[in-house]
Amino acid sequence: MIVESTLDIGYLGSFLGARMNDVVRTRGATQGFAGLRDSYGYVIQHLIDKDRTISELAARMEISQQAVSKCVSEMTRHRVVEYVSAKDKRVTIVRLSSRGWDAVRLARRTRKQLERRLQKAVGVRRYEDAQQVLATCLAVLGGVRRVRTRRIPLPR
Repeated sequence: MIVESTLDIGYLGSFLGARMNDVVRTRGATQGFAGLRDSYGYVIQHLIDKDRTISELAARMEISQQAVSKCVSEMTRHRVVEYVSAKDKRVTIVRLSSRGWDAVRLARRTRKQLERRLQKAVGVRRYEDAQQVLATCLAVLGGVRRVRTRRIPLPR
């Protein structure tokens, strides 16, 4: 049932991830989160564990402060993040809003549902084997640290 067995594992993993993101985004739109973008996830991953300054986000994301500011401004309009007052008015601190946390929880629930659907389709053991293969491939190519530290870079 493989669509394209000639595709390498990187493409297949990437295309599967993109499709899962499409499903999450579509489900989000039906739950009141229309207009959210995949790119927001690259900011959100850095706000999961703590509030951050624009400078910190830029450094962690390896992009300019201007690019981060633009994205954060857009995310603020969607009420996913909010600005936090800082003692130093020259510093801009950002955090996930309660709506942002709702979006995170919805995405996590949707991904769990997709995971169960895929396990049902291929069997739990085969699914777990595929997870292990992909995790090992990621480790061989040196990508585990970025995943563990939530520092997945934006696509270039």
